[in-house]
Amino acid sequence: MQGTIRIIGIDPGLRRTGWGVIETLGNSLRFVASGTVTSDGEMDLASRLCQLHDGLADVVHSYQPDEAAVEQTFVNKDATATLKLGQARGIAMLVPARAGLKVAEYAPNAVKKAVIGVGHGEKQQIHLMLKVLMPKAEFKGNDAADALAIAICHAHNRQSLKGRIAALAG
Repeated sequence: MQGTIRIIGIDPGLRRTGWGVIETLGNSLRFVASGTVTSDGEMDLASRLCQLHDGLADVVHSYQPDEAAVEQTFVNKDATATLKLGQARGIAMLVPARAGLKVAEYAPNAVKKAVIGVGHGEKQQIHLMLKVLMPKAEFKGNDAADALAIAICHAHNRQSLKGRIAALAG
């Protein structure tokens, strides 16, 4: 459909990286697909990052998104875990960038605000709102649901940015 933008949202993680693909036309949203790319925890870090890269590259190749959005990493008390998450996030940004896509980044509270209306909320609230916004949406687990929420956040933000640019031009 002309004017339709396909967006992939990515929720980075070293064990599980969630992905969700939606289409947006104006204010309407349409679910396309979602899933999770996993890495083998028994393997060394470099091999696990390769698994994430290859899995995400397959998703991007299969669904041909026009734009990408990735959740920003939060810092936690475990520096090693934060560093590993940062490396997985690097893969989540590299794959769509290598495919020629612009990659937007969103803080977790911005994603929640875009989907449930407030910056803090439970996973269950996100799941319920995803079904309200896209009744045909299918997702297994929090990672895929979060990735869809990231894609929706980007869809909302790109629309408001487009409106602000039009207002400035007019």
